[in-house]
Amino acid sequence: MCSFCIFWDTDIHSSFFQVTVLTVYVFLYGRLYLVMSGLEKSILLDPRIKEDIKPLENALASQSVFQLGLLLVLPMVMEVGLEKGFRTALGEFIIMQLQLASVFFTFQLGTKTHYYGRTILHGGAKYRPTGRGFVVYHAKFADNYRMYSRSHFVKGLELLILLVVYLAYGKSYRSTSLYLFVTFSIWFLVASWLFAPFIFNPSCFEWQKTVDDWTDWRKWMGNRGGIGMSVDQSWEAWWIGEQEHLRKTSIRALVLEILLSLRFLIYQYGIVYHLNIARRSTSILVLFTTYVVLPYLLNISS
Repeated sequence: MCSFCIFWDTDIHSSFFQVTVLTVYVFLYGRLYLVMSGLEKSILLDPRIKEDIKPLENALASQSVFQLGLLLVLPMVMEVGLEKGFRTALGEFIIMQLQLASVFFTFQLGTKTHYYGRTILHGGAKYRPTGRGFVVYHAKFADNYRMYSRSHFVKGLELLILLVVYLAYGKSYRSTSLYLFVTFSIWFLVASWLFAPFIFNPSCFEWQKTVDDWTDWRKWMGNRGGIGMSVDQSWEAWWIGEQEHLRKTSIRALVLEILLSLRFLIYQYGIVYHLNIARRSTSILVLFTTYVVLPYLLNISS
């Protein structure tokens, strides 16, 4: 599904990675629909398929070994090997792994993918830094939240929920020991997007820094926006700035944005039908009724 351990960058590989992230979404949401709809279970119970499912699972899981990025680092190893020798190339590769280079470049991939997709939909291309340079100062949690919330944290949590649901309710790949290879690279992607800013942040595990970051973040979240309030002073001002591109975009881009957001309805589909809260009723009216009841309950609770 996704191959991220790559440490050399060209336009071709950047485009390839952006398509890879889209493939991850399609794969996980496809699995979510199969699990929530019960289609996966019915397929696995079909006697005509049950006899051939294990060879198919082994074939799909085996090819995931090549998706761990091992083949993608070969050009870098070959290049360094031809210049300095293959022993030196192997040593540099191991050192890069110990320095968490794969985590850094996977996190950098999230920045490229997010702003690349936003530019395609809404335009307004401009320079975006894909990573931090050499720094010795501690970045506050509020700063990391402002910089990486929409591009990394939200998407990382979304993929994490998909993986957990797939792990809890999925039936396929359970009969093979290669199950982890199918989703290993996706778990690695999620962990990198959620934790890389804190791993590479100096003094991030110092307790006093953590307390100060928490206090600063609560203050930032509590300040209301208004005239003269900057994004680093108020959460509301930051949120308005994050939605600025939607107010200046075209109707077609807004329609596409809405269509992409409809993917979250798959969660509701699973809650309504898969968890049997509708007493096993599969009527489409049950799903539409939740659209009326849920906003009403949210208004009462607020």
